[in-house]
Amino acid sequence: MLRWTKRQFLTAAAVVLPLSLGAAQAVTPASAETVLRVIPHADLKNLDPIWTTAYISRNHGYLIYDTLFAMDESFTPQPQMVDTWDVSDDKLTWTFTLRDGLKWHDGADVTSADVIASLNRWGQRDGMGQQLFEAMESLTASNDKTFVMKFTEPYGLVLESIGKISSNVPFMMPERIAKTDPFKQIEEYIGSGPFMFKKDEWVPGSKVVYEKFDDYVPRSEPPSAAAGGKVAKVDRVEWTYFPDQTTAMNALISGEVDFFEQPANDLAPLMEIQEEITVEINDPLGNIGFARFNHLLPPFDNADVRRAAIMAMKQEDYMAGAVGDQKFWKTCYSVYPCATPLENDSGSEVMQTADIEKAAAALKDAGYDGTPVVIMQPTDIPLLSAFSLITAEKLRKIGMTVEVQAMDWSTLTSRRAKRDPVADGGWNMFHTWWIGADVSNPMAIAFSGNPDKGWFGWPTDAELETQRAAFARAANVEEQKEIAAKVQDRLWSIGASGQLGQFFVPVAYRSNVKGLIKSPVQFFWNISVD
Repeated sequence: MLRWTKRQFLTAAAVVLPLSLGAAQAVTPASAETVLRVIPHADLKNLDPIWTTAYISRNHGYLIYDTLFAMDESFTPQPQMVDTWDVSDDKLTWTFTLRDGLKWHDGADVTSADVIASLNRWGQRDGMGQQLFEAMESLTASNDKTFVMKFTEPYGLVLESIGKISSNVPFMMPERIAKTDPFKQIEEYIGSGPFMFKKDEWVPGSKVVYEKFDDYVPRSEPPSAAAGGKVAKVDRVEWTYFPDQTTAMNALISGEVDFFEQPANDLAPLMEIQEEITVEINDPLGNIGFARFNHLLPPFDNADVRRAAIMAMKQEDYMAGAVGDQKFWKTCYSVYPCATPLENDSGSEVMQTADIEKAAAALKDAGYDGTPVVIMQPTDIPLLSAFSLITAEKLRKIGMTVEVQAMDWSTLTSRRAKRDPVADGGWNMFHTWWIGADVSNPMAIAFSGNPDKGWFGWPTDAELETQRAAFARAANVEEQKEIAAKVQDRLWSIGASGQLGQFFVPVAYRSNVKGLIKSPVQFFWNISVD
């Protein structure tokens, strides 16, 4: 159970008692249809979950798209759209057959051509996808339901790649849509998943609506994380976005919404004492805070400047200032989540320095010339907003010129794709987090050293890419651990990102919500409302 102080109670009570009329007016009341009313963690602005790694776009993707394989609660890939598969004795040929009953929301059958186009597009944007296709000789269709992957050498992460649970998820799309340039956003949103996106009811900045797809045929297995039967137990899922956390909390307490995906930790105690509300941690691995540099623009085009900035970052300050109660966080100096198999301390001395004077000396030695640092601050996500302000203070203390530019998260996720100079809309830093499952091994796009195909910030490091490629071909677990440590050492050597700690964010929901799935990703199938 969550515990809280008298001061926290009095502060929270003061802001919660006057229920906002704006909240009441913002939420559409449930009709005779069953409606799951959700407060999402961010505004949905970018609808293409292959173009962006943003988790709000990923969650949108899971509602309307499906996947070939999916991770169960033990992170073992299980078949989802695939019925049967076969691997040749030499491990070079993988043959997959789709299950019966797969249809797109426009009524067309799902075919191998759709799968191939979808995988090809995903493979150009995702870290695991890039490595998979580097090892692949060909991807072809035998018929409308069977497709074949051929490899130049045995590849150990085939199912783990096409069944990965989080960004970028290899969602399947119709061939005509999947042929869109992977570096441009799609403009049509047809999936084969349990819900359909109601574009005509979408109000950016306010509301997103999904409607049950009656022709979806779920698997027969029980649900387990992303795997098993995806049963739409409500007619509609409605997301209502609240920029203000207190207003969002009021809406949950009053019963105007059913589910609050990511409440601020300091508001959790007030919700917990409400008889009709449950507050709990739904993700056993938690999240990893990231301070991301733009490696293309001064001053962070200099690795020594990046490392000096990292030396100023004290994880305890970020976690205490942004997360709060220590029961929700811990320090972690491994680039892979602590308490996961690849956790190690190789090269982590730079992150553990946490000393302003040493960081200031390192910055001077790096030749910093006063170039301003533009930090994008997403004010509608309290934790990331706090991260941004903490970093700004630390960088100023070590002698850097800093400009904090406030914006909402959806604007940030669009702007971070810009490689332009700062004067033309570019940027120097932003903060985010990755769920632990996304950064549990070197295949994560967050660890890419390829500036053309890598994640926002665009580091360039051939040695890093060589080691990442070797990880997928490792002969055993011990070799994987050895390579993972080399990847980590290289990431710290080039100052790829600052790691701000490992933390856990609760969900909150009313007693009428049944069937919530335990997972690092929030899913909305198998949930019913009374």
